Amino acid sequence: MKIAYYPGCGLHGSSKELDISVKAISGPLGIDIVEVPDWNCCGGSSAHSTSHFLSFALPARNVINAETTGCQEFTAPCPACYVRHFLAQRDINENPEMKQHLENALGKQVPESKMKMKNVIELFMDKIDSSVVKKPLKGLKIVNYYGCALVKPPKTFGFFDDPENPQSMDKMMETLGAEVIQWPYKTECCGASLCFTNQDATWKASRDILQMAKDCGAQAVVAACTMCQMNLDMRQSQINKKYKTNFNIPAMFFTQLIGLAMGIPAKKLALDKLYVDPKPLLKSLDLI
Repeated sequence: MKIAYYPGCGLHGSSKELDISVKAISGPLGIDIVEVPDWNCCGGSSAHSTSHFLSFALPARNVINAETTGCQEFTAPCPACYVRHFLAQRDINENPEMKQHLENALGKQVPESKMKMKNVIELFMDKIDSSVVKKPLKGLKIVNYYGCALVKPPKTFGFFDDPENPQSMDKMMETLGAEVIQWPYKTECCGASLCFTNQDATWKASRDILQMAKDCGAQAVVAACTMCQMNLDMRQSQINKKYKTNFNIPAMFFTQLIGLAMGIPAKKLALDKLYVDPKPLLKSLDLI
C-alpha cells in the first residue's frame, strides 16, 4: 500500500521520534511511504487565527502536490497537520468559492482531490494483529492518551472513533501484549499550543493528566499527538518544579511501542530522543 506522507515541520524537528518510528514500522507492515513533493508548512494552529484563506491555501497546496504521487491515501502524523489537510481537502471538493480563490492565487485549475485522508492511528490500526508481535509488551501498564484533536469535534471526526471513549489505540496496545488501564482522561486537553502563550494553563492541564495517569497505576502514557506528547514529556520537569511533584512517567508514541513489539531495536525507534527516559522501565520488564 502506497501512501502520500506529509511529515510537516514538527516531524522534522521537535517530534522527530514520531517520524523515525513511523518509518521504521511502515515497511514491515506493508506500507510504502511516499513523501509529498515540495511540501510547505500547513499553518498549524497559527494560520487560521490570522487569515481564513491562508489556513486553507497552505494545506491545500500540499493536497494538490500529494495528488501527483498517484497515491490513493494521505497521512499527516501530526494531528494538527492532519486536521488542516482534512479540512482543506473538504473545501477543495465542497466549497466552490474557496476553490476559486485558491485557483486565482495559484494561477491554475485545481482538480477534485480523491485521496482518503488518514490520521496516524487509522494508518496502522488495521495492520496490527497477533502475527506482527515478536516481543509482547508483557508487564507494561499503560494509559492511552488520544488528546482532543483526533476525535473531536464529533461531527467532523466522529467517524474515526468514539469521541468520548476512543478504543483504537487500546485495541492495538492490547494486541501487542500491554496491560491497558481504562481512565477518564483519554481525550482531555493538555494545553496544546498554549504552551507558547500561557504556560501556566498548559502546565496545569498537563499536570492533571500526569497525576491521573499516576493515580490509575500507569507506568507510561502512550500518545498519538505530537503536541500532547511534547507537553507531557518535555515539560514534565517544569511541571515537577512548579507543582513540587515527582513525576517520572515516560510519554511514548504508540508507534514506538508497536516497533518494540515487532522486535525492532530501540535505537531505530528513537527512544533515546525522549526527555523522560523510558529505557529503565523497559529494561526492568525485559522489553529492550
